[in-house]
Amino acid sequence: MPTTRFRWITIGLVVSLIVINYIDRSAVSFAVRPLQDEFGISTTQYGAISSAFAVGYMVFTFLSGFLVDRFGPRRVLLTAIVLFSLATALIPLAGGFAGLLLIRMVLGVGEAPALPGATRLVSSWLPPREQGLALSLIGGVAVSGSLLIGGPLLTQLIGLTGWRGMFWVMGCVGVVWALLAFWLLRNTPGQSPYAGDRERAHIAGGRGNTSDALPRVANQGGLLANWNLWLVAIGFFSWGFMFWGFMFWLPEYFQRTHGLSIESVGAFSIAPWAAGVLGALLGGVLVDRRYARTGNPRTRLTIIGCAMLAAGAALIPVLTTSSLTVALIFISIGVGCGFITAGIWFVAAIDAAPGRPASAAGFVDAAFALAGIIAPSIMGFVVDRTGTFTSGFVLMSCLAAASALLLLLTGTNPRQAAATAPAPSNAASGD
Repeated sequence: MPTTRFRWITIGLVVSLIVINYIDRSAVSFAVRPLQDEFGISTTQYGAISSAFAVGYMVFTFLSGFLVDRFGPRRVLLTAIVLFSLATALIPLAGGFAGLLLIRMVLGVGEAPALPGATRLVSSWLPPREQGLALSLIGGVAVSGSLLIGGPLLTQLIGLTGWRGMFWVMGCVGVVWALLAFWLLRNTPGQSPYAGDRERAHIAGGRGNTSDALPRVANQGGLLANWNLWLVAIGFFSWGFMFWGFMFWLPEYFQRTHGLSIESVGAFSIAPWAAGVLGALLGGVLVDRRYARTGNPRTRLTIIGCAMLAAGAALIPVLTTSSLTVALIFISIGVGCGFITAGIWFVAAIDAAPGRPASAAGFVDAAFALAGIIAPSIMGFVVDRTGTFTSGFVLMSCLAAASALLLLLTGTNPRQAAATAPAPSNAASGD
């Protein structure tokens, strides 16, 4: 029966997809020793397997934006989750290093369309004044929340089903999501039998138009010439450098710098990601309220810039203290401030290229994925050469500050810039 709130069921589906996505990609880190014992994988080879995921993800997150804009998010996301769920389930059957390398790359390819597809759905299903909160739930709360619950969930699954069963259960979870999405998910409100007329009017009125078509991309060159989109991509890379640096190296930092045991590291690592959940929620509420008050999408770049400045500044006390408490507090503040921006990057991408939101999201998410390849390696190089994390934290802080200043000082009104860009053709696509 048609309702006036079905758009939030759609957003809930997307949030759950991102949670599954991030838990699946991290599952292999909880089975390192069994994989090494089963397939004779060395530590160096395991590093290459991890990089294979990031390479597949980076390349296809850029390409998947074009696919989502061309074929619609429903078709692409259903294909993607079946692909990455199958890849997850095949990990115990890989047979050796080459098989694991290939499967992890396929996993990266399959997970790449998630955020571009999510951005396309938010653009179609929500008016602009509701997009900030939704994308903060998707790009912030779902990501940081999955890091909070993923460890306990996966370790419990290993205890109940064994390490192989853990991968097979997660593969089945993806298939269940695909069945629900096949039933409930549609590209636009106009294609959904569950969205009522009042809800469709609310969404279309908020967008200032009544078109339900999915535009196809006619000029990708115009996308790459979009200065605001480049600003968002540079900023997202800078935040990604901090995010991936902490994701891969925070436990080692606590052990090496503050002498914590591995058991204690797990408890202390909770605080930064909990701060990330709070920061993402704050960012979503703040960006929607500012837009509702001013109607100016430029405020989104301002909020990102201020949050990135705060995130970079928060790391300064970490460089000058030997206190674990002080370090934990300010790392958590830095991560929390960074996560304020988590969903706003994709809102800003929509602002920069409103006719091609998935392509724009794929472009900026590729920059974030690139940081996921570079940051862990640079942090490891710095620690090997210096014996401390100081230079790595300095680089995080400087990148955050530089990108913030670019956003604050050189960004233009995205709506005015988009109005002068070449318009894509308006041929509909969808299923």
